[in-house]
Amino acid sequence: MEKIFESEYRFLSILWENEPVASPKLVELCNEQLGWKKSTTYTVIKKLIDKNIVQNDNTIVSALVSKEEVDRQESEELLQRANQGNVPAFLAAFLKDRKLSKSDVERIRQLIDEAEED
Repeated sequence: MEKIFESEYRFLSILWENEPVASPKLVELCNEQLGWKKSTTYTVIKKLIDKNIVQNDNTIVSALVSKEEVDRQESEELLQRANQGNVPAFLAAFLKDRKLSKSDVERIRQLIDEAEED
């Protein structure tokens, strides 16, 4: 999947909440939530079609990728950029000077248990 820029992600967030959605309605939503003009919305739709991230079928726009897929890719890019893929170093930097609730700690332990190799 090609890189998704911040403005594209904000657009996708609106799309994910409302899809499938008619492009005129999407223009209206982007104007209300992002302050975009009609031309900006259509430009972003076109760019995301070219990246195979959204489709426009007879003026009905829908995503070809889920929020989870995009978030996973963004997280992986951040991990690679910040710590060359070193998960413990990333977590150490992320958690430094941060307090976690008991429920957050339990959830993190659960995620580690699920990810652990046998």
